[in-house]
Amino acid sequence: MEEGRFRKVAATRRNPLYPEMVRRQSSLYQRSDDIRSEFARDYTRILHSLAYRRLKHKTQVFYNAAGNDHICTRIEHVAHVESVAGTIGSFLGLNTDLIKAIAMAHDLGHAPFGHQGERCIDSISKDFLGKPFWHEKNGLRLVDHVELLEDNYRHYRNLDLTYAVRDGIISHCGEVDENAIRPREEAIDLERDFEYAGQYAPFTWEGAVVKIADKIAYLGRDIEDAITLGLLDRTQIESLEELAQTNDEKAINTTVITHNLIIDICKNSDPESGIVLSPKYLRQLNRIKEFNYKYIYSNPKLQPFVRYSELVLKEIFKVLYDVYDGERTFEEIAALNKFYPNLMKPFGEWLSRYVAITTAKLSVDGFYRPECDNEKIYGDLRDEELYTQAVIDYVAGMTDNYAIRVYEDLLKY
Repeated sequence: MEEGRFRKVAATRRNPLYPEMVRRQSSLYQRSDDIRSEFARDYTRILHSLAYRRLKHKTQVFYNAAGNDHICTRIEHVAHVESVAGTIGSFLGLNTDLIKAIAMAHDLGHAPFGHQGERCIDSISKDFLGKPFWHEKNGLRLVDHVELLEDNYRHYRNLDLTYAVRDGIISHCGEVDENAIRPREEAIDLERDFEYAGQYAPFTWEGAVVKIADKIAYLGRDIEDAITLGLLDRTQIESLEELAQTNDEKAINTTVITHNLIIDICKNSDPESGIVLSPKYLRQLNRIKEFNYKYIYSNPKLQPFVRYSELVLKEIFKVLYDVYDGERTFEEIAALNKFYPNLMKPFGEWLSRYVAITTAKLSVDGFYRPECDNEKIYGDLRDEELYTQAVIDYVAGMTDNYAIRVYEDLLKY
């Protein structure tokens, strides 16, 4: 195999599109002795964010609050994607700083309780705001407008990530059954132009690699977790073994799938053909995906979790939605804090960072707000639609554990 075939088209300074790739929505504070690239700086900003930390308590596929430490969580999936994409990108000669940053951030927009939580919040968003919720678009919204990071003056600011990383987040959808992924040529308006998941290819080759790595990373691990939990019967496991034998393998697991597909992509990809799999391994990838959807993701044993997660999220949304009272909303939140302390005070202090209300007024209502120089995306609370968006943003950012703890509070009254 020839290494470095993509070096000339990588996201580096010699790429004519590089200025667009590193463009930020506003300038970050600078350090004269910083040794990081722009993309490496994005990586550490994401790593230090609270949204990234919460991924360790968010469901990947199987609900993990029961305490099985060997079941994959969202943060572990992100690490798998970074590993797969980084290995491919390094061999092909792409910018691994950019690949790592996109991989690290690609699932920040996921709701609690995995894809079931996403479906539930999508239903809420359509009912109350008339627009869909999908995690790729929410990931872009989160890094652009919601997530904050303290700067070296102790002021909280928006993340202000580079265009290439923001693009990698919203275009990472790995569900599209396609081969030969190639980047698009134009730098579109990511917030305005993306209307549904997978609508556009990524803007960079690095984003294309993360997109295929996302699919590679989850398929094998989901099979292992399903076997660990006893979700598959003997007949289904035997069908997996037969599938493995079609490519002369003794097993279908994370190790085998990941190795074979990484090597196949590195053998067959080039700037003319795109990021591609051979027909042999593309067929196997799609057959594994079909198996997972039939026997794992649609397994009737998961239905109690589906119903429970919907109940939890909708009840939490309703309680926060009903608190709204225009400019008096913070007073209402404070009044309910004695009943729901795990929900109201954290929500009130979080909301205070995004509203154009004076710190003096907030201190009267009992909410602390640090020095925040970020965009005030919810206005002054006179717009009920903006407040509804705030509730959706907050619920979508919850971990499974926090959502359950809040719901248990609601059961007490």
